[in-house]
Amino acid sequence: MKKIILYAAIFLAFTQLQAQTPEGFTKGSVTLADGSIITGFVQDNIKKGAAIMFISSEGGDKKLYNSTEINAVLIDATNYISLKGDLFKVICTGKMNFLQKASNAAGKTIYNGSEAIIIPGTEGKIGDHFSYTNNQLTLINKKTVDAFIADQLSTCTAAVEKAKTINGDIAALAEAVTIYNTANK
Repeated sequence: MKKIILYAAIFLAFTQLQAQTPEGFTKGSVTLADGSIITGFVQDNIKKGAAIMFISSEGGDKKLYNSTEINAVLIDATNYISLKGDLFKVICTGKMNFLQKASNAAGKTIYNGSEAIIIPGTEGKIGDHFSYTNNQLTLINKKTVDAFIADQLSTCTAAVEKAKTINGDIAALAEAVTIYNTANK
C-alpha cells in the first residue's frame, strides 16, 4: 500500500512539473515553414532578435526559431506572421490584413548550412502599421495614409468614412479595416 501511495505521489509531482509553464515562457504555438503546427511554450525574442525560443509541450530542449523558419507564431492570445524575414503582430484579418511591425530583421545574417544569407527585411520601423493584401505589404504612415484610404479602402464607403476620422492615429485604422473586411467577405 505504501508503494502505491509513493508511486501516486511521484506521478502527481511529475505531471505537475510537466504542466507548469517554464520561467520566461508563455503558452503558444508555432506554424513552421512547412505548414506543420507545434504547440508548447514560447519565449518572445521578436523585438530584439526577430526570433522566438520554443519548448514543446512534452518538454525537451529549447529550440530557437528565426523569423525565416516560421510562418506564424501564437504567443498567449497574440498572433504574429512572418513576412520577408520580419514578424508582424496581426491586428485584424480578412480580405485585408492590418499588421504592426514587431521585429526588424534587415541585415540579419542566417545560415543555410554553411552558406550565409543576409535577410533583406521590410521597410519601416518596429511599431509601424501595414496592410497586407494579395501578397502585397504596404507601409501606412502619416505620409501615406491618405493614399491608403483612397486606393485600398475606396470600394467601401463606410470604411473610408471611418478612416477619415482617425485624426492621425494610424492604429485607429484597424476599425476601418474591420469595416472593410466585413463588407468584403
